[in-house]
Amino acid sequence: MSEWVTVATVGEIAINTYRVIDVDGTHIALFNLDGQYYAIEDMCTHDAGQLTGGAIENGNIVCPRHGAQFCIRTGAALTAPAYEPTLTFPVRVENEQIQVRDTRWD
Repeated sequence: MSEWVTVATVGEIAINTYRVIDVDGTHIALFNLDGQYYAIEDMCTHDAGQLTGGAIENGNIVCPRHGAQFCIRTGAALTAPAYEPTLTFPVRVENEQIQVRDTRWD
């Protein structure tokens, strides 16, 4: 069973921005969308490149290389050239600590 990992504190990540974190060798983009936290793998499923660096628009992140859009809340691929979703990770806030879990091997 994977463990919760503290990656930030409430207030460290401004609203509608993100921070890239490394959890056990996986780059995860932690987003603050209007005060709610979401975590997705920082990888475009079109070409395995980094997603962060692209614009955040209406709850989606736009891949900076080819313009594919992914839903930050669900990881769903919304536009070509990406057709597969990116991974999502559970997020919780405990005692002002933002925590994520890598549940892929649970």
